[in-house]
Amino acid sequence: MCMPGSFKTQAVVLRSIRYGEADRVLHLYTAARGRVGAIAKGSRKPRSRFGGRLEPFFRLDMVLHDGRGDLATVTGVHTVDGYPNLRSSGPALSAAARGCDAMLRLLDSSEANPAAYNLLCRYLSLLDGQESDGVSETDGAAGLATALAFRLKLALSAGFAPELTACARCGEPDGLTAFSGQAGGVVCGACERDGFEMSEEAHRFMLDALGRPLSQSPVATNGALRMAERAITTTLEHHAHVQLRAAA
Repeated sequence: MCMPGSFKTQAVVLRSIRYGEADRVLHLYTAARGRVGAIAKGSRKPRSRFGGRLEPFFRLDMVLHDGRGDLATVTGVHTVDGYPNLRSSGPALSAAARGCDAMLRLLDSSEANPAAYNLLCRYLSLLDGQESDGVSETDGAAGLATALAFRLKLALSAGFAPELTACARCGEPDGLTAFSGQAGGVVCGACERDGFEMSEEAHRFMLDALGRPLSQSPVATNGALRMAERAITTTLEHHAHVQLRAAA
């Protein structure tokens, strides 16, 4: 039972920062309240009751207490998943770090976003190898495809998905030959003045990536994937005012 002023939620640790002599400041993405900042007092002491659970990429059941400041206080923690296989792979760790960084940059609201939270948990599970058809080579083309599919779905959950079915300027469904970040999607030949050429393969990859489960991300050539990455990046720069790190 929670004390007055406290609440329970599942959360993923996006970032963990040493603070003072023995504390940690945490950036959390929670199931109940979206982005939450928290402080775990005494968590770096050798006999801390929190153990090593407050590191990035841990999925936790947490009890947090709302204080007077901007940071909630961590009062209880139980591990839901520590993703141990992910932690033993350098490429998987790097992919997880970029995924969590994208969450930090794109989703700063304190309102619950179940789609975004569940997407992050699924991505970490894939990187950990928990899905039967998951990611086995996170540093190869398949890993980049999954990372880009994650970013597309994340943009969708944040309300910034690019227009992919018709010209983002005039609505024409045919002759979609380019992509404009300023317009927010694919554009036809008559409207491509500030866009860049988009191949049919790259366009198809983006459509399929949004339509399939993350564990079944489509494959594409490296050139098409880089084109899709540019489309995602420029869309978010223009419309969310967010600059993401390179996907790989």
